[in-house]
Amino acid sequence: MKMFVSAAAAALLIALPAAAHNHGDKPAAEKADKAEYAKATADIVDTAAAAGSFTTLLAAAEAAGLVDALKGDGPLTVFAPTDEAFEKLPEGTVASLLLPENQDQLAGILKLHVIAGKVKSKDLAGQQIEAETLNGTVSIDGTDGVTVNGAKVISADIKASNGIIHVIDTVLLPAG
Repeated sequence: MKMFVSAAAAALLIALPAAAHNHGDKPAAEKADKAEYAKATADIVDTAAAAGSFTTLLAAAEAAGLVDALKGDGPLTVFAPTDEAFEKLPEGTVASLLLPENQDQLAGILKLHVIAGKVKSKDLAGQQIEAETLNGTVSIDGTDGVTVNGAKVISADIKASNGIIHVIDTVLLPAG
């Protein structure tokens, strides 16, 4: 758990457009953004649970021992595959990954879905970038909607008290 949080702190953030500064004061847009997230009272895990379409993801996070990290301070950006996304995996894959002996492999897969810091869809619009997750690099294409390693973002910018969730239609898997 602590290793996950340490990895989150050490992970590189996506380079976002620099904000203009008004004589040392934070820009109005940045203040509004912080106020917007301050209104979100549920963390990433509770927000996903309330949505009702992430039961497999949440079960996987529990099996991988990552729930506490996803409930932590953040900020984190999570590319969250739906239950339907998990159903696209070959039969038996999810059941196998949930076995205790596969906890490290499962954690690796889930960490590929997490970026340290908040990344909004507007920051990705029109760009093709490589982003560091907690378990490697993903390719994000924001030139026609947003995709992450080919997975389509089907709902973006869901606010949580400790970050942001982008819903994706496919589970991201490590290369190799």
